[in-house]
Amino acid sequence: MDEMDEELKCPVCGSFFREPIILPCSHNICLACARNILVQTPDAESPQSSRASGSGVSDYDYLDLDKMSLYSEADSGYGSYGGFVSAPTTPCQKSPNGVRVFPPAVPQPPPQHHLLQHPGSLPPIPRNSCITCPQCHRSLILDDRGLRGFPKNRVLEGVVDRYQQSKAAALKCQLCEKSPKEATVMCEQCDVFYCDPCRLRCHPPRGPLAKHRLVPPAQGRISRRTSPRKISTCTEHELENLSMYCVQCKMPVCYQCLEEGKHGTHEVKALGAMWKLHKGQLSQALNILSDRATEAKEFLVQLRNMVQHIQENGVEFEACLVAQCDALIDALNRRKAQLLSRVNNEHEHKLKVVRDQISHCTVKLRQTTGLMEYCLEVIKENDPSGFLQISDALIRRVHMTEGQWGKGTLTPRMTSDFDLTLDSSPLLQTIHQLDFVQMKVPAAPMLQLEECCTQNNSATLSWKQPPLSTIAVDGYILELDDGNGGQFREVYVGTETMCTVDGLHFNSTYKSRVKAYNDSGVGQYSKTLVMQTSETGLPPCDIPTLATVAWFTFDPASAHPDIIFSNDNLTVTCNSYDDRVVMGNCSFSRGVHYWEMTVDRYDNHPDPAFGVARGDVLKDVMLGKDDKAWAMYVDNNRSWFMHNNSHTNRTDGGIGKGSTVGVLLDFTRGILIFLINDEQQGPVAFEALEGQYFPAISLNRNVQVTLHTGLPIPDFYTPGEADPTGSVC
Repeated sequence: MDEMDEELKCPVCGSFFREPIILPCSHNICLACARNILVQTPDAESPQSSRASGSGVSDYDYLDLDKMSLYSEADSGYGSYGGFVSAPTTPCQKSPNGVRVFPPAVPQPPPQHHLLQHPGSLPPIPRNSCITCPQCHRSLILDDRGLRGFPKNRVLEGVVDRYQQSKAAALKCQLCEKSPKEATVMCEQCDVFYCDPCRLRCHPPRGPLAKHRLVPPAQGRISRRTSPRKISTCTEHELENLSMYCVQCKMPVCYQCLEEGKHGTHEVKALGAMWKLHKGQLSQALNILSDRATEAKEFLVQLRNMVQHIQENGVEFEACLVAQCDALIDALNRRKAQLLSRVNNEHEHKLKVVRDQISHCTVKLRQTTGLMEYCLEVIKENDPSGFLQISDALIRRVHMTEGQWGKGTLTPRMTSDFDLTLDSSPLLQTIHQLDFVQMKVPAAPMLQLEECCTQNNSATLSWKQPPLSTIAVDGYILELDDGNGGQFREVYVGTETMCTVDGLHFNSTYKSRVKAYNDSGVGQYSKTLVMQTSETGLPPCDIPTLATVAWFTFDPASAHPDIIFSNDNLTVTCNSYDDRVVMGNCSFSRGVHYWEMTVDRYDNHPDPAFGVARGDVLKDVMLGKDDKAWAMYVDNNRSWFMHNNSHTNRTDGGIGKGSTVGVLLDFTRGILIFLINDEQQGPVAFEALEGQYFPAISLNRNVQVTLHTGLPIPDFYTPGEADPTGSVC
């Protein structure tokens, strides 16, 4: 119940409500506090029609705060004048909740009368008194009844009473302004708890107060709890009890209000019925609010868990950071040791070279000095013949020794400087740039359904990153299954957000999904999209088959450059006398397919070739010359089948302008059949066909043909049935 504490305190005094009254704005205030914040207004500014009464909110005329100068924008709280505008202002006081209260300018009554607050003993309210709500700052002029025109909030008073009784602490004096002392007595008539100083000051045992009964606080609590609840009376007619409820004014009224007052024409209902109705409405609203409170509690638990997770993650991240920095320091120390080792090696090498040179020079100098001393002694001898016997040898030795001290001998072999310079600027720059990188794996892409589609056996997919995603993306991975519920496989990896996949099976259902990746890893998959390639058709005999109706055109992208296209890529010819190959823009790998080509122009008896080919077929030779094509080439008199430059099955019957060449590809039996003018040309041309094939044709400048697709299989052909001779029934 501690959370309810603020609901039970007056916004002016900050203490629990004592005799609360209800202002027209639905806020509550202590009766004594209401008297403290009353102000007087000039007669000219008090319209007679704007009087306070208990007849409803609509009867109050809230005053303009700017015109009344009751509220100052320079003040953070509530302010009011102490009298007329011309009256001098008095220093303001501040209530515990921050509301500024100006003492009234009118003389105050004796403390005992003011504090007892008996309706009959209240001093008169000055004319043109105004009260302003300390919470919403709405102001209104009081009528002749003064504060008695406001209804008393007995429900709030009862709640405050029960709340205080539920506290195990000792009862406090209700009149102490600061730090209430423990109550010693309670007056049953005044219904007030007093400490000894306040009792002597505010409730002296003389006059009318001498007859009041004072009891111990504990006994007073019991008597207050067991005393019958006071019946609310009408603020308009003080002797009448409230018995009805005015629906229009939304307030309880008495029967006299209905007969004599302005509520006579209003809709009224029984007080008990409206009491139950409003209790039910309040209960329903409380249930909804309770759900919100439950959600708020769960949210607080989530936030508290987040605090714990943040602390744990902070400790973990700090430990990781320390470990990373320690690893860098260790690596730097290891490199430092390596560099120091190189410096030491250079140092030792220089010392060794210099010391070796010192040793060598020392030996040679000692030999030279000895020779010099010996020669000087020989020169001192006076024996010419003896001198001449050894002089030549000594001269040669001196010259030879002098030659040993030739150029470079007295030059140091090593400098004292170390020719090593440590370049630390890149590392220092890297250290200064060392920072945290907010890098996470990308979010799951969103497939743009309005741009995804299928055409024949091709599928186009488009996707994008979520709108609020700010994570960098390096590329995407698109995956499709095999069209038969199998495993997904990658069909595209790159930076584009749209991809067309060709060469799918007809009459198949494919599942597709896409995911994004960056340096931190691969993100989650998007939602799976299910796509259907071209649907299965029925032949005219209504026998279910695997025949598939497909629409396609010639493909400029894969054709030889000499091919000329027209009629939306349905008509082709060539600007070369040599045969050039052009293929269709879709491929087939299963089902039964049939298409036709009409000869629009046929000059000088050329021999165009019709058939199917792999995607890497040669484009500058006749179709069927290599092992990538299976074709029938035909002139004006006869035809041949050709694959890998092998000619077979010469058949009479050729083509001319206006002729129609049909191609029937049946993967159910792996065969290829040709037709000329709706008649089968020769036996089954090729068998054991498996894999992926494109419709194809080769022609030169003497031929022009037009492609016709989306055709059903011919009437004579039934897939899966063939006679022993190889012809189709």
